[in-house]
Amino acid sequence: MTTLHAIIMALLQGATELFPVSSLGHAVVAPALLRWNLDQRGPAFLPFLVMLHLGTATALLLYFWRDWWSFALGILGADKPDRVAENRRLFGLIVVATLPGVAVGFLLEHFFRNLFGSPSVAAAFLIVNGALLLGGERLRARSGQRSLASLTARDALAVGCWQCAALIPGISRSGATMVGGLLRGVNHEDAARFSFLIATPIITGATVLEVPKLLRAGVPHAILTDALVAAVVAGVTAFASTAFLMRYFREHDRWALNPFAYYCLLAGLGSLTALWIV
Repeated sequence: MTTLHAIIMALLQGATELFPVSSLGHAVVAPALLRWNLDQRGPAFLPFLVMLHLGTATALLLYFWRDWWSFALGILGADKPDRVAENRRLFGLIVVATLPGVAVGFLLEHFFRNLFGSPSVAAAFLIVNGALLLGGERLRARSGQRSLASLTARDALAVGCWQCAALIPGISRSGATMVGGLLRGVNHEDAARFSFLIATPIITGATVLEVPKLLRAGVPHAILTDALVAAVVAGVTAFASTAFLMRYFREHDRWALNPFAYYCLLAGLGSLTALWIV
């Protein structure tokens, strides 16, 4: 992997991790379509992607620092009593929503790892992701309007189960969790906020597990340097993407996921066609 490849992958990761279009799906399909000579089944490829996620997690922490600061104050009981209770409750929901992804990822790590080397599988699941987003918008019309404060532990667990689908390249983490939130009755902005909050510990945890593997894989120093540079690029891109998306979801609540759904359908079909022809 060249430095240029690493930077392009970082830009792609930073833009697509938060957009509901699957960063992993793009990371698997794009090199194949561009005919890059990358060993996507190699021991360093997945850890390199996780390094890019480190940049994304940092961007999310910076963007939502007020939320995480409030959670810390709530846990320590260092705020007004009503805010302490509210922040502790929301933090508890984030913990509950995180558990399914951690459990499924741990149990089925090797199975999902094998999918990272299959561009055709990733392209096919991009189509599934598009259908998922469209279905979420349609079914969401039947749900009421609830605030995050009204969610229960059962609601959080349901959203967390939706997040498990994102272990498959081509299924978007933010898209799946947003659909889960919409089906529990919250609006797009709150669904996105909760999705991004529960993504932070998942991404950070994956980084903690995978970075040592990258260091033990015997990867040349130059590639490690490229990975660090790419993580910074991914972080800056992810921060800008988050700022854009939070405003976008607030202003387009009635149909916000539809454009991303159509994009995934076209990108998946186009990628499959290109992969089959070539």
